[in-house]
Amino acid sequence: MDWLLLAAQLATVALVLALVHRPLGDYMARVFESPRHLRAERMLYRVSGVAPDGEQAWPAYLRGVLAFSLVGILAVYLLQRIQQWLPLSLGLPAPSEHLAFNTAISFVTNTNWQSYSPELTLGYTVQLLGLAVQNFVSAAVGLAVAIALVRGFARRGSGTLGNFWVDLTRGVTRILLPLSVVAAIVLLLGGVVQNLAGFHEVTTLTGGAQMIPGGPVASQEAIKLLGTNGGGFFNANSAHPFENPTPWTSLLEVLLMLVIPFSLPRTVGRMIGDTRQGLAILGAMATLFVISLTAMTAAELAGGGAAMEGKEQRFGVIGSTLFSTTSTITSTGAVSSMHDSFTPLGGAMAMINMMLGELAPGGVGSGIYAILVMAIVAVFIAGLMVGRTPEYLGKKIGAREIKLASLYILTTPVLVLVGTALSFAIPAVRGDVEATSIWNPGLHGFSEVLYAFTSAANNNGSAFAGLTANTPWLNTALGVAMLLGRLVPIVFVLALAGSLAAQEKVPVTVGTLPTHRPLFVGLLIGTILIVSALTYFPVLALGPLAEGLL
Repeated sequence: MDWLLLAAQLATVALVLALVHRPLGDYMARVFESPRHLRAERMLYRVSGVAPDGEQAWPAYLRGVLAFSLVGILAVYLLQRIQQWLPLSLGLPAPSEHLAFNTAISFVTNTNWQSYSPELTLGYTVQLLGLAVQNFVSAAVGLAVAIALVRGFARRGSGTLGNFWVDLTRGVTRILLPLSVVAAIVLLLGGVVQNLAGFHEVTTLTGGAQMIPGGPVASQEAIKLLGTNGGGFFNANSAHPFENPTPWTSLLEVLLMLVIPFSLPRTVGRMIGDTRQGLAILGAMATLFVISLTAMTAAELAGGGAAMEGKEQRFGVIGSTLFSTTSTITSTGAVSSMHDSFTPLGGAMAMINMMLGELAPGGVGSGIYAILVMAIVAVFIAGLMVGRTPEYLGKKIGAREIKLASLYILTTPVLVLVGTALSFAIPAVRGDVEATSIWNPGLHGFSEVLYAFTSAANNNGSAFAGLTANTPWLNTALGVAMLLGRLVPIVFVLALAGSLAAQEKVPVTVGTLPTHRPLFVGLLIGTILIVSALTYFPVLALGPLAEGLL
């Protein structure tokens, strides 16, 4: 019965995504290819001094990304530090310096890691002006970078990739904002709260008193999911009934996380002029998603009755594994159950989803540029096997391109492994981590720290709930991991896009590897799995795999 329920939910998700894939993918392609600017957009460009018709080479595009991100970090940090003087602060004090540092980086990098209880830490002004705004623009930054890489493949002998400020604006105004309005209305109809009511004291069934917070939840929930952000308005995130009241709203939230990432392959196909290539990418993404979901569900069902620990009765094991697979494989980080309470192998699957690079389908924008980088590696491997210069989407993959792709792939594992190692290698830090942060010593405690750095460096944001991360070391170290895990790969992606855009198109010959057929899909999936397995298997063997064998 459990597997039939999983099949029914998965079929529902697949049907809706199949119906939306083409129209939304085509619409996004038109948005970023259109030469027209909306009147409101022109006014914004005029005020900000942007020349909307001016094209940018990849260094200028990158400078825009970095400058915008830096300003965002400073703005969110400042809002938190002056919170007590802001309206609608609910009487809450300012977060500490290291917590404000961590939170500012977290939301600007589309990670939304939260080392704090949101409803007890941040007032409505910071939530709306700081966090909700970054939910929109951080997702739009990832989308803009992805579109720049696609233009690198599509253009011939060009020195430019478009205009970052235009791509950013269109991502917000024409895609994320309209979809969020619709999603928020549907969530409101489903029972998600939306108000500025503050705290209410209620009497519980046992006669005790409890403070129940309200807040502008539905509007933030919509963009949290559509932008694959993940930060919850409440500490319980999407397990909280005010954020996710019923099983059907939970399924809706799964769809919101997947709808843009699974439509972007169609956008890629339209922009490069070959929709078959987009279908091949989609096939690889969907296959990895189903494999991951099946493995996590099998691990949790094998736990028997104990598998319901940390899970909502409203959603059950099947609803929980579907949501958890979706949130960890899309870089969203939202949770409807506590991953810390999963079986060792079920928790390992959540980690592996992030370690794969979150490309099945990944986050908004970040997923599509991640899998395109892996596709470059896959055709390079195929070229070595047959002794030919590799080509992908009409562009030669030479030494420069493969070096940039390799640096991209190595960045996140280095951050994960170094951050985890330092947490246990430095005596003073280890003492603090073991005494303050880890609630479950031993193998599971190690897994909690490994999960934290995996989540931060991959810009996911979910956590093993047994870890207390609001300490100077973890706030700082995870903040650095989030910042470098977001911006360093973007540097390599944009440099790669610039290198590809400068090339002329290579004609297809009898020796060209067809990259739209099942053979290449299998090669791409194998490349992703092998690269991740070789990188992370040793450290997984020290934590969740060892725990699962006990």
